Amino acid sequence: MRIKEFIVVEGKDDTTTIKRAVDADTIETNGSAINEETIEKIKRAQETRGVIIFTDPDFPGEKIRKTIAEKVPGAKHAFLPKEVAIAKNGKGLGVEHASLEAIRNALRDAQTMSESIQEEITQEDLIMAGLVGGPGSKERRIMLGKLLKIGYTNGKQLYKRLMMFQISRQEFAEALAVVIQEEKNE
Repeated sequence: MRIKEFIVVEGKDDTTTIKRAVDADTIETNGSAINEETIEKIKRAQETRGVIIFTDPDFPGEKIRKTIAEKVPGAKHAFLPKEVAIAKNGKGLGVEHASLEAIRNALRDAQTMSESIQEEITQEDLIMAGLVGGPGSKERRIMLGKLLKIGYTNGKQLYKRLMMFQISRQEFAEALAVVIQEEKNE
């Protein structure tokens, strides 16, 4: 699988794993303190071939993603569910620990966040769906994030990502129905 865009990752181990999974070029941020030189490199890559931000599913990874998204509009985003990014020994979480198939799937599902944000799903909808502020809401958000391929979020982030990725009311309702059905099956 050849990826046209540059893939923005956190470090060398991520690059090594990604190059085993797909044919692609990477840009490494070398951690969450991204310097201006790296941001400029990512901007240039976005102008020429596009970029896919592919960071670890943890707090530092989200911080890096947010920093890049603010400074490099139009970048695509690829997300890995936490459980496929855990090291085999249980010590460590990151892209470098994911299977090659999980990486290919995440890159295949990469999406662009929308610049013009239009509210289709409200905060009220999230509360009514049990996705915010209630028992089991975190687990529901985890499952919903996987189904919609927008990654794990807290309540506030979920609202923003639903808008930025232009998730329609229908897509949301269908994914929520699956989440509710899964809960009943447990």
